[in-house]
This record gives sequence, C-alpha cells and structure tokens, in this order.
Amino acid sequence: MALRAACNSIGGRQRNPSLLSIPRYVQHKLHLHHSPPQRFTSLPIHQPGFETPLRAISKAAANPITPKKEDGQEPPTENWKIKMLYDGDCPLCMREVNMLRERNKLYGTIKFVDISSENYSPEENQGLDYKIVMGNIHAILSDGTVVTDVEAFRKLYEQVGLGWVYAITKYEPIATIAGAVYGVWAKYRLQITGRPPLEEVLELRKKNKGEVCNDRTDCKLPQ
Repeated sequence: MALRAACNSIGGRQRNPSLLSIPRYVQHKLHLHHSPPQRFTSLPIHQPGFETPLRAISKAAANPITPKKEDGQEPPTENWKIKMLYDGDCPLCMREVNMLRERNKLYGTIKFVDISSENYSPEENQGLDYKIVMGNIHAILSDGTVVTDVEAFRKLYEQVGLGWVYAITKYEPIATIAGAVYGVWAKYRLQITGRPPLEEVLELRKKNKGEVCNDRTDCKLPQ
C-alpha cells in the first residue's frame, strides 16, 4: 500500500489510481490518441426554398440586379433637351453623328432627326425645311430655340459630357475664327464629300419624290 501511494505521488502530481491497473503500453496508446474536446457551433438548418445568409449575399454580389437594355438600342428621348437635325446622306457628317449617338446612350438628352428621310417634317421642326438645314447645321432646344453653326455643336457636345471640346469657342477671337472655318466647311461640304451641288440634290429629291407621289394625293414634294 505504501509503495502504491508513493507511485501515485511521483513528480508531485496525483495519478489516477484506476490507470495503474492498465498495462503501460495501453496507457501510452490512450495518451497518444487523446485529443482535446472540440467546440461545435450551431449552423442554420437548410430548408427547401431558403438559402443560408452567406450564400444569398454572395449570389447577390455576383449577380447584381441591373435594368435590361438591348445592345445598340438608343434610350428613350421623350425628355430630350436638344434636337439635332443632320444630313444622313453625308458620310463625314455621320461619323460625328454616330459618335454623339454612342455617347447619348448614357444621357438620352439628344433627339436625332435625319433631314434626308422621306418622313422628315418641317412642321415638326420649327418650320426648318430641307434646303435651309442643308446649308448649315441646325439644332433645336427643348424650349423651341433654334441654334446654328458652332453654337449648335457646342450645345450638342455639352449634353453628352463633352462641353470642354467647344468651350473655347465662346470667347473672342476664337469664336470668330471657329465660325469662319465652319462657314467654309458648310459651303463646300457637298463637294468635299463627292456629292453634287445643293441645287442638283434638291432637283433629284423632287424627281424621286414625284415618282413616289404619282399615285398618292397625300404626298408633299420636298421644298
């Protein structure tokens, strides 16, 4: 009994008496395989029709809800701030028109009106007929104000976040120089783009329109 008590107090620590009856190699194995207790946290139970909060948040971040928009489609222009009257038969003009149209997809502030279209109506555009608009660029503000030449470009560019391009044309002598340069371009743009003079273009339009209108009484010849 004294010997067993001494064994129990070896190293100053009390040993479990019940372990003394177990062979040493078994005790050694039990010691090696002993692992500390683990904590378990409760997880939300998955039920049909419900997702764990973490998964729902990650899916929402990966698939944000955005309005669907068809590629290449222009935004609605019911609330346009400026109307651009352009010559759809002018190849160089169309480069600028297409650039503005692309920018306008973000703003929706410009309404584009092709004066070369058979459906163009002067009555809907402050009485500006084809001949007048072909002479130089015209734009119409939402309040009905008509602007022309460099000022028209400045107003159009301002509506699509590019106002800085023409900002300097507000001041003299740049305003006068820019107006003179544009005047030369407007006067000779048909010849520069390989088209006949305006008089011939007007006669050709009247001829083509007359052929279309032969069997119609509601058709008006272009002015």
